[in-house]
Amino acid sequence: MNLHCASLAATISSVCSINEATHKSRTLQKRVNSDAPIKLSTEFLSHDSLEPTTKPCFCGRRHFIEAATLGTTLFPIQPSRATNPPREYTALLKKFHPPRPDWYEEFYASVMNSATKDYEAEVAMYKSQIFGNLKGKGLRILEIGIGTGPNLCYYASGSGVEVVGIDPNPKMEKYARSSAASAGLPTSNFEFIQAVGEAIPLSDASVDAVVGTLVLCSVKDVDMTLKVRRVLRPGGLYVFVEHVAAKDGTFLKFMQRVLDPLQQTLADGCHLSRETGNDISRAGFSSVELNTAFLSSATFINPHAYGIAYK
Repeated sequence: MNLHCASLAATISSVCSINEATHKSRTLQKRVNSDAPIKLSTEFLSHDSLEPTTKPCFCGRRHFIEAATLGTTLFPIQPSRATNPPREYTALLKKFHPPRPDWYEEFYASVMNSATKDYEAEVAMYKSQIFGNLKGKGLRILEIGIGTGPNLCYYASGSGVEVVGIDPNPKMEKYARSSAASAGLPTSNFEFIQAVGEAIPLSDASVDAVVGTLVLCSVKDVDMTLKVRRVLRPGGLYVFVEHVAAKDGTFLKFMQRVLDPLQQTLADGCHLSRETGNDISRAGFSSVELNTAFLSSATFINPHAYGIAYK
């Protein structure tokens, strides 16, 4: 993400039970985007935890953007293969991510594909540290808020990796597929699902790792999203990079509080002052390795918390 907070420039922004057959090949099984009927857990649909515990915001990985010029990629942008999610899950999508106009989602996806290069260049050092724990290990990985797929180059190379990427904006899929191809991930090993982090449509203990970068700043319910540990297998990893609130009493924290309402409006709901590192630490993981960093390209959207949580 290219996060130029100072300029406040233009921005655009348990569970679905699914029977998974034993993998006899590396071809991923279709779930939400298949024609087969999908059963939703009645416990998930009726549980009181569906009520949000934090102020609604829906920007996902969406932050301040200065540039909106379209770039080119080595691999051609592939058309979306997603179909409409089943009616039961559509209700959950609307609850946690109210529908946007089609033109808005298309425009925003194109902007996110071309306007985040400076940020990605600066954060690469930190991503390399944590994603090194995933690369080359033949894992099945879920990425929440995958967006245009900027993280795939760190962990998705080779035929031994399977990736499921979820994002509420279906227009992200063609860019994410292009990023997957650029990373060297076979087409059959990548699946895109239109979904939200609060209601992940995967079975319990179904993935080896979960990736989330710049997601918790803007989901509607942080605590529900952090229940992502449900889909992790024993010993699984949650790898994260999030911007968090500055320390109390600092000028940066003061500015975050002043700018937060405007940030939420201009950045499609993103919060500047969430204590996301604390949320991750108390989310029920067996242990959490958490580090902090300041990024010059992020201005008031600092510091960043990055690390690994273990199930």
